[in-house]
Formats: sequence, C-alpha cells, structure tokens
Amino acid sequence: MSRYDYDSFWNTLKRGFMRIPPVIRTIIAINVIVFLLMIFAGQLIVNVFGFNPDPFTALTQPWRIVTYMFVHGGAFHLIFNMLWLWWMGRTVEETIGPRSFSVIYFGAGIGGALLQIALASIVGSNIVIGASGAVLGTLVAFAYLFPTTPIMLLFLPPIEARFFVAGLVALDVLLIGAGDNIARLVHLGGAGTGYLLVKMHYEGYDLSSFIRPIEQMFKGKGTKSKKKKRQKNKDMYAVADVEIMEEKDADELDEILEKISKKGYDGLTKEEKQKLFELSKRN
Repeated sequence: MSRYDYDSFWNTLKRGFMRIPPVIRTIIAINVIVFLLMIFAGQLIVNVFGFNPDPFTALTQPWRIVTYMFVHGGAFHLIFNMLWLWWMGRTVEETIGPRSFSVIYFGAGIGGALLQIALASIVGSNIVIGASGAVLGTLVAFAYLFPTTPIMLLFLPPIEARFFVAGLVALDVLLIGAGDNIARLVHLGGAGTGYLLVKMHYEGYDLSSFIRPIEQMFKGKGTKSKKKKRQKNKDMYAVADVEIMEEKDADELDEILEKISKKGYDGLTKEEKQKLFELSKRN
C-alpha cells in the first residue's frame, strides 16, 4: 500500500467521523478514549467512575450518575453500544437538534441510574457501567419519532422500529433477575425516561431549555477576560436549537421545525431544507 493510499484512507475516515452529528461524535470519542485508558488502569477507572447504586454512595459521589455511561467492560460492549447510538441516534439528533438530543441521551442514562438506586435494596448494589440505558432511551426516541421505519437485521425480515424497540424492552423485562450480570433495570429506566422526554418534545416542550443555562454558565466563565460582550439584538428570537435575528422569520422556522418533528428531516421539501440551512447560518 502506498503512502498516498494510507493517507487517503485515514482522511476518508476522518471526514466520515466529522460528518457524524456533534453530540454523538463527542460521546463516541470520549467513550473510545476512556476505553483506551482502561487498558492501563481498568479497575481504577471502574472504581472511580462506575455507578454504585448504593443510596449513600450515590449521594456523596454524584458524578458517577453521569460518568458510568462512558465506561465499558469490554470491546464488544463498547462497539455495540456505539453502533446503535450512531445508527439510530444520528437521525434523532439531526431531527430535534443537539441540545434536545443531549437531554434525551443523558436524561435516559440518569433515569436508568435512578431506577437502579430506587430498587437497590431488592436487586443489590453492584457497580454498573456502560451506556446501554442511555442508548436504549435513544432507540425509544427514534421509535417514537419514526415508528414505521424498517429496521434491517441479518437473517430477519424488515421490522418496524416501534416493534423492534418494544421487543428489546420486553426482553429486558423478561430477563430481570436472570443472573446474567446485565443491569436490566438501568435499561428499563433509560427506556422509560427516553419515552417521557421525547413525548415532551413532540408535544411542544423545549428540551433545550435544560441545556441553555449550562451553556451560558460556561460561556460566562470563558468570556470574563475578553473584550466587552456584543450587545444582543433586541429582535433576536430563539426556537429550539436555532437562533435567528429577524422576528419575521420565526413563524416560518416554527413551521419547518414542527414538520421535522412529525415527518423527519427527509420530509422537508428542497426549498424548506434550503430555508432551514440559511436561517441556521445567520449570526
């Protein structure tokens, strides 16, 4: 293989990775980095960042309720979770926007952990790792937004997304207490939380409102030493994950976003896609 072919392969791989929606791209990158670190300090990372459902530990070490989603027990555990996230999650993120998607993904992971805490006295307090709860919540969101989309699996006929995801959830219910060392309750808590959050979005609740205060907090810290902040245009109007400067465009953008939430991005006409692109690029 020539050097040109080698460079071409990695450049192609890089371009493909950069086309993944930003939140999913970041989640995959962090998971891979943590997995590589686990080669050298696996048990230490599990002990520090894994989720312990013991109520006292959860209360005194709250970071675990998030960090456990980035720790995986093996290569296949990581690969399958990230493949599912990339396969179905990218459409969800492109449809509802990165902020709202972040709320669903991390909300599902946290919801799964909370259910495990609530039932720790019954199922025990073993350390939990992996993004499966968050990923299953994302799959539920996909099935809610695109219920009849066919899911293609090897050796099986096409299955509509709603039936496929319902089957995964039912499998977790049936295998509770099977002793297979899989946190079924985290899966179910993630699925339930994902459903509630995507339903809130579909009914008009702005999930991105959970993220904006966090963004403003970090932006405020990062701009203290910089030059005076530019005054915000009084006519600015914010809708979901897009900010536009002219109030007259707000109604048209609302209609486009509503159509995306019901039919997906592919349901837009060519003119609507162009309009959405133009509005998203304005400062």
